[in-house]
Amino acid sequence: MTEAILLVGGKGTRLRPLTVRTPKPMLPAAGVPFLTHQLARARAAGVEHIVLATSYLAEVFEPYFGDGSALGLSLEYVTEREPLGTGGAIRNVASRLTSGPDEPVLIFNGDILTGLDIGALVRTHATSGADVSLHLTRVEDPRAFGLVPTDAAGRVTAFLEKPQTPEEIVTDQINAGAYVFRRSVIDAIPAGRPVSVERETFPDLLAAGAHLQGMVDSTYWLDLGTPQAFVQGSADLVLGRAPSPAVPGRCGDRLILPTASVAPDAKLTGGTVVGEGAHIGAGARITGSTILDNAVVEPGAVVTDSLIGAASYVGARTVLSGVVVGDGARVGADNELREGARVWCDANLPAASIRFSSDE
Repeated sequence: MTEAILLVGGKGTRLRPLTVRTPKPMLPAAGVPFLTHQLARARAAGVEHIVLATSYLAEVFEPYFGDGSALGLSLEYVTEREPLGTGGAIRNVASRLTSGPDEPVLIFNGDILTGLDIGALVRTHATSGADVSLHLTRVEDPRAFGLVPTDAAGRVTAFLEKPQTPEEIVTDQINAGAYVFRRSVIDAIPAGRPVSVERETFPDLLAAGAHLQGMVDSTYWLDLGTPQAFVQGSADLVLGRAPSPAVPGRCGDRLILPTASVAPDAKLTGGTVVGEGAHIGAGARITGSTILDNAVVEPGAVVTDSLIGAASYVGARTVLSGVVVGDGARVGADNELREGARVWCDANLPAASIRFSSDE
């Protein structure tokens, strides 16, 4: 298998332009745009040609990644004129594929960070003779997901909507967002209209007697649809919990990019990333956070599990936990913001203006 489709930007995230100006797929995760990790892992698995199926902000991808040669890839870009859903997006790029009708095509989702063994999924597809093979993962609480039960041989038996009662939870296996399709299956997806692979393509294939094979791989898996998940994913890449050949440095407690400056007594832990030109002041304590380019964190600030936007400012002794500080925003000294707080781009919170914690 040498060919893949990368679905980019269909679902989006709750990181809005008012908090971070950079489109989410281009936000730095462990020092490089998140899509770099996706592309690098596919290349390491033997993929040579990838078509990026984009639905919005497509203009930001090609100027950065170009023809893909810097990553050892051949990249093409196809943008939907109208939203087409997952299946419609896959069908929309079929004309750019070079694989023959019976050859496999890898398809993966740009919003998922995973440690999936791509080679194992491809081998499962080949040995099972499946029309489509799906990466499945197990989750502790499957109520927020559609369920994908399989038989003893791993063959998919159904696609079930999100369970509403305990009796409906017949498995903890969910669709993890990576597939191998037989090329002819892609060509059979209806063209020119919205199609969901989860609600239409896969159930219709099952009803027609097609072979859908599930491969359960319970390595690292994270949906990056929220700011908290994005920050966690970046930290996990730095810590080595999520594998990627694109992390620009050794895995460890922190990643400091070359032009950043960090005071000798500042404490950075938990997979914290400090971007280019950023400055971390004396005695600051930063855990599991992403500090984007040219941001300033003043002495004594405490930042935990937070995203600090580009060219933003965090004042001395300010405490942030689970917060997004927008690009260019200023949070003055001696403030305290807790889980869920969002500071819009270019906003200015004066010193000692907010305390967001209990009185206990």
